[in-house]
Amino acid sequence: MDAIQVSLWVVVLLVALALLFDFMNGFHDAANSIATVVSTGVLKPQQAVLFAAFFNFIAIGIFHLKIAATVGKGIVEPGIVDYHVVFGALVGAITWNVVTWFYGIPSSSSHALIGGIVGSVTAKAGLDALIGAGIWKTVAFILVSPTLGFILGSLLMVVVAWIFRRSTPIRIDNWFRRLQLVSAGLYSLGHGGNDAQKTIGIIWMLLIATGYTSATDDMPPGWVIWSCYIAIALGTMFGGWRIVKTMGQKITKLKPVGGFCAETGGAMTLFLASWLGVPVSTTHTITGAIVGVGSTQRASAVRWGVAGNIVWAWIFTIPASAAVAAGAYYLGTLIL
Repeated sequence: MDAIQVSLWVVVLLVALALLFDFMNGFHDAANSIATVVSTGVLKPQQAVLFAAFFNFIAIGIFHLKIAATVGKGIVEPGIVDYHVVFGALVGAITWNVVTWFYGIPSSSSHALIGGIVGSVTAKAGLDALIGAGIWKTVAFILVSPTLGFILGSLLMVVVAWIFRRSTPIRIDNWFRRLQLVSAGLYSLGHGGNDAQKTIGIIWMLLIATGYTSATDDMPPGWVIWSCYIAIALGTMFGGWRIVKTMGQKITKLKPVGGFCAETGGAMTLFLASWLGVPVSTTHTITGAIVGVGSTQRASAVRWGVAGNIVWAWIFTIPASAAVAAGAYYLGTLIL
């Protein structure tokens, strides 16, 4: 078998591994889209995952590929990436996702992938091979996205409380059971639009590195885009129920009005990030929005111990996935 054929098979295997990560991203992050709508009783779990998967997929026709371009071209210096780097990045991200799913911790699949890329590239060429602007923009939004979610979620809760101050609790509940379908759909749309593009970006990075597409192309091949959106939608359909419990019940108790405000605030944050081309964490965003909604009731309505454990997971995600990815990179050089 000649070198081109070997390279093609390696690329096929790595694309399959990337799509597995994309599926796990949907599986792991399904809670972000459906936890509030399930915990408030607006949809049954099986209905919620189908609902979220549908909106994950139709995001393909709404969002530009700015995030895919950031991941594919804006994090690592040109010429550094090879298939060993991509292998290490994906193994690091998938490993961290499996660990956090097992323990029911709502960590960020997005930052696990960024951490994987950082660790794998650093193992090959050192920190100088990273593009500082792309890395720091992503790192900054570790704080910006949950903070913005918190602010928007809490502000929406205050505004809604003032608008409906003369309405009865039953009437408010009935209204927001319907409106929460809208907010959940918007959040799932934002989730699909932001997260599917990260996998599109790493496959694009791989295809450029192996010469199967050009770095001067404005967008990746169409099959990459379609396969990534299908994979994340399928992952969402299977859902990560361990994390749904943490997100929907353990942080704070939500009513439909609170679920609507959290999802709407989170969706606004994701739409803004996608427009700016920043790969943010949907997990961080919705967690911040849920905490914001809970804190408008009273500080004790938020289980700060649970929220604190989630924050620690956020802090460790990039370094932990980077460390695994560095080891996987060296392993990849031996077996690929």
